[in-house]
Amino acid sequence: MTANTPLLRAENLGKHVVVADGELDILAGVTFNLQAGSSLAIVGASGSGKSTLLALLAGLDVPTRGEAWLAGSALSTLDEDGRARLRARHAGFVFQSFQLLPELTALENVMLPLELHAGKGQPRKTLEATAREWLQRVGLGSRIDHTPRTLSGGEQQRVALARAFAAKPQLLFADEPTGSLDTHTGEQVAELLFELNRETGTTLVLVTHDNLLAARCGARLRLGAGQIVDRDGV
Repeated sequence: MTANTPLLRAENLGKHVVVADGELDILAGVTFNLQAGSSLAIVGASGSGKSTLLALLAGLDVPTRGEAWLAGSALSTLDEDGRARLRARHAGFVFQSFQLLPELTALENVMLPLELHAGKGQPRKTLEATAREWLQRVGLGSRIDHTPRTLSGGEQQRVALARAFAAKPQLLFADEPTGSLDTHTGEQVAELLFELNRETGTTLVLVTHDNLLAARCGARLRLGAGQIVDRDGV
């Protein structure tokens, strides 16, 4: 990957499913480039294809037409394990439903991807120190030994942010990160997300239905019925 190569690229990206009377396009003809250090909001009404597009860009799903490139690698050339390894090297995720492991503490949830990335290369004490530092940064230093069921929704999403940023990803995919939170808590989490993103210089791809949240990104793609209906800065 050269300095001028987009970190994320889509070319005529599409997804369809077979239904009783033929094929239904969920996504069609999506083309754009995103350079490292950028922030992109993907917006649109429910059912417009936002989460489908994110899944294709991250290699969590495969397109039925077109191609997506992540960090210079064409996702269609990789099998499922290859795409997983690529994501592990370059991407982090924050989901609406938090996706924390319920039996693990906040500290253990943040440490898990660090351990997977580091393998046997770093002592456990070093990884634990990193996880503690990130939990402090998101304001949960006093809650590190709590499991998700004893944390509020906002606290769980803060753990998810710490987990995502602790691994120092080049690219962060955030799928409706405030969607399951009340307005006040959602605003706090959004502010923290953008603050951490500024500090780390991570490329951000944000799926949201919130136009105010989208306006904080440097570029925007608006989807309607699975197609780009408007774009700004990308």
